[in-house]
Amino acid sequence: METFSLSQTRGYQTGGTVHIIINNQIGFTTSDKRDARSSLHCTDVAKMIEAPIFHVNGDDPEAVLLIAEIALDYRMAFKRDVVIDMVCFRKLGHNEQDEPLVTQPFMYRYINQHPGTRALYAKSLLEQNVVAEGEPEAMIAAYRRAMDEGINPIQPVLNDFNKEYAVNWSKFRSGVSWDVAVDTAISHEQLQKLAQRLTEVSTDFKLHSRVEKIITDRRAMGNGELALDWGMAENLAYASLVAEGIPVRLSGEDSARGTFFHRHAVLHDQNRVQWDKGYHIPLQNIAPDQADFIVIDSILSEEAVLAFEYGYASAEPNSLVIWEGQFGDFANGAQVVIDQFISSGEAKWGRMCGLVMFLPHGYEGQGPEHSSGRIERYLQLCADYNIQVCIPSTPAQMFHLLRRQMLRPIRKPLIVFTPKSMLRSKDASSPLNDFAQGSFQSVIGEVDALEAAKVRRIIVCSGKIYYELKAARRERGIQDTSPKSLSPEEVAIIRLEQLYPFPHDAFGAQIANYPNATELLWCQEEPGNQGAWHRIQHYLLRHLRDGMRLAYALRFSSASPAAGYLAVHNEQQKAVIDAAFRCDLDIKSGARHHAN
Repeated sequence: METFSLSQTRGYQTGGTVHIIINNQIGFTTSDKRDARSSLHCTDVAKMIEAPIFHVNGDDPEAVLLIAEIALDYRMAFKRDVVIDMVCFRKLGHNEQDEPLVTQPFMYRYINQHPGTRALYAKSLLEQNVVAEGEPEAMIAAYRRAMDEGINPIQPVLNDFNKEYAVNWSKFRSGVSWDVAVDTAISHEQLQKLAQRLTEVSTDFKLHSRVEKIITDRRAMGNGELALDWGMAENLAYASLVAEGIPVRLSGEDSARGTFFHRHAVLHDQNRVQWDKGYHIPLQNIAPDQADFIVIDSILSEEAVLAFEYGYASAEPNSLVIWEGQFGDFANGAQVVIDQFISSGEAKWGRMCGLVMFLPHGYEGQGPEHSSGRIERYLQLCADYNIQVCIPSTPAQMFHLLRRQMLRPIRKPLIVFTPKSMLRSKDASSPLNDFAQGSFQSVIGEVDALEAAKVRRIIVCSGKIYYELKAARRERGIQDTSPKSLSPEEVAIIRLEQLYPFPHDAFGAQIANYPNATELLWCQEEPGNQGAWHRIQHYLLRHLRDGMRLAYALRFSSASPAAGYLAVHNEQQKAVIDAAFRCDLDIKSGARHHAN
């Protein structure tokens, strides 16, 4: 149903799909048809888009072939979906031990007497003198002999299929190391040129006043007069890629504007009545010979949309394909796609994929349903270097991360936990120079001028809480008098920007900067049974020197991702920050500080 709902929308039209249902009457699983569905036929759902539906008897191969030809002719003529319902049966149960007669005695009494479709068709051909006596058995023997000898018994209809239709994945199978260096920076001159194209709007195009302010600020950002925010960094990343011939496809709910009013990849004329003409997409006007940029405000059907984008990315390794959850936990509705395909498709089938998932994440008191992108779930799926899990903390990091995804000769799914309140934070902004040099940093070290020899504790964190920790440390340096707190110069803060694959070399180098530190403390906003703690603590333990201990500061374990009241959230958040700077092992209300 979700696929049919997608099929006629602008971002997901395929020119018609032929849906083939092998309707094998699995009556022993749902023993009563009254429990299987609410309609007579399983194909009735296709009526929602008025697709033609052909029911055909699987015991009649020639009828099946005729219907297949009719369906294809219809699809090619009208560019619409069409459905073939091939009614057949399942001879055996789920496995050798299963007995479908137990729940479907009447149906399976007839099935057990059925000679099989091949035998019926062979008998029919013999009666019509189409084949000679013994010829069907000779065909079977020849087929089995070919299989035993490793010869493909099926002759392909299409010649040079791979050359004409398939994508060459060979350059992505070369076994390149994860930390291969790649130049993602672009020159000041090019940045300013791209910024100019991104902010060019016709004089007769009336922008909303809030959007006009954003575009004005972006012009200043491009000129180096203002630090760049997340929206501008993202748009520059896309602009740079399409200018270099790399297509970009972005989908999700509110993706064009951005759920948090930050992206504005599509601009709308406030004076135009016609919705299909009153818009402007700057990223489609970067250069005369640029690659495609497509942005889609997709339907509210995460499973179908994410599955489509996975398939798209699996067929287009040279395109940046992104699916964005309106909030990170919206991916809950597509968990089966993540578990069955995105995280394990390469291990199971050798199917490589470079799909990117944007999952807004951060504890700002918005309640249980809008706080957590469920970091723990993705880290639990990490093994064999199958996916990347990153939490960039600056716009420049986001810029370099997106460019790295396409410029490296590697294609792996990328899970990005994107910010919400940080989108407009002045602390979380980047100067233009950070885009013209450098690259994505898997670990970002201490930014304040600390005396390394005095550092006793190294706090490691990811995401928004870094800025709260940094602000708290600076505040404590001015007015804190608590004897239970470490002094500010005794605490260094390190940002872990890539949770998987864990950057051991870069992380170890940061730890080595503080030879007198006796404690490594992981700090997170999420409850103890959620977030990254349980999945990365074994990585952190690897980097402990003799005499060092591993500690943590986090919320108490909870069945709910977050508190439902802002006041409770604020209390818990403060407790987590306080726990990170405490020098004892007391348990605070709403947070835990403990050492192992």
